[in-house]
Amino acid sequence: MPRVRIGAARRRKHKRILKAMRGYVGTGSRRHKLAKQTSYRAGVYATRDRKTRKRQFRALWITRLSAALRARGIRYSQVLFAMGESNITLNRKMLSEIAIADPAGFDVVVKQVMAALPGAKA
Repeated sequence: MPRVRIGAARRRKHKRILKAMRGYVGTGSRRHKLAKQTSYRAGVYATRDRKTRKRQFRALWITRLSAALRARGIRYSQVLFAMGESNITLNRKMLSEIAIADPAGFDVVVKQVMAALPGAKA
């Protein structure tokens, strides 16, 4: 039985990986073995950072909300508790967008939310 050579298939495989690494700096974009490792590592970072980006945006929205509520003399934790009690289902992203784009509308939402709490000063 004749020996099967893998030359063309191997070249195609290598070229596919090297083409995907175009634009990367250094040896990781030019040598197949390192390109393969770099590609794998880039995928790991991408997966991890998709989760991190969600976490960072949530922290940003909470910071914006805290600042907007502090300016109105109310704590963030009080408002979130009151929202749960009054069955208002606005998420943090929407609340922070309202606080930035429409401060008067945000005041209305906060008053409605705080009215649900007994003894609230809003």
